[in-house]
Amino acid sequence: MMKRIFLVFLLNTYLACFSQNIVNVTLLNSINIEDKTPIGFDNLDNYYFIENNIFSKEHDSQKWEYKNVALGKINTVDFLNPLKIVLFYGDFNTIVLLDNQLNEIQKIELFNTNTDFLISKIGIASQNQFWLFNTLNQQVILFDYLKNTTRVIGNPIEEGVKYIQTDFNNFYWVDKKNNLFGMDFFGKVTHITLLPAFDNIQIMDTEHLLYSNNNLLYCLNMTTKVTSQIEIVEKSFQKFYCKDQKLAIFTNQLITNYKIKLP
Repeated sequence: MMKRIFLVFLLNTYLACFSQNIVNVTLLNSINIEDKTPIGFDNLDNYYFIENNIFSKEHDSQKWEYKNVALGKINTVDFLNPLKIVLFYGDFNTIVLLDNQLNEIQKIELFNTNTDFLISKIGIASQNQFWLFNTLNQQVILFDYLKNTTRVIGNPIEEGVKYIQTDFNNFYWVDKKNNLFGMDFFGKVTHITLLPAFDNIQIMDTEHLLYSNNNLLYCLNMTTKVTSQIEIVEKSFQKFYCKDQKLAIFTNQLITNYKIKLP
């Protein structure tokens, strides 16, 4: 009798622990995207796409577009500030700033700032600055686009870079050994965590990180080191994007939106 009670206790404990490692989501809606490449959405529920190298923004039945064929391919899009959207055209090392209706505000040719720049990633920072990553010397740079000045911060990244993400105050990267690091404005580097294998990744905040691997989606709590699987209905997907408790799963034809609460 005692043995049976003990086994039941172990089973219940196992199931309780397992259930804690599952993140349940609530289906909100689905949107047909007709072969466009979705990038994400902002806090105003505007969705952003690239189609045939044309950048577009959609909200309900409204649509805005921006294209600049002369600058080549769009390499980076940053809509952290939806009132000042940033496009980067790597072929010509050129940054284009757009307003919320995708009108061009300013065009910045980085070759005019420094001919030693070969930028592979940019991101908007605070105080009229951009984060730049110069692949020629694996160096992080802060560029003030109003003063047209640059400031190298930190030391060159030695292990190589496979992923970069920025916010207003931090530059994050994952090296080729899957170590996640963060750097602040003063060049202080923090090793955050060692990541598992991933296909796509998004840093949510100082505590949470989402990643996909083999068409499964996970949340990693970087403080507790606990990984939880996110239960979505898609068996196959291209990308995902998450913001403000809203998770979007991108397939070839659909954006499926879920409500999510990160553990």
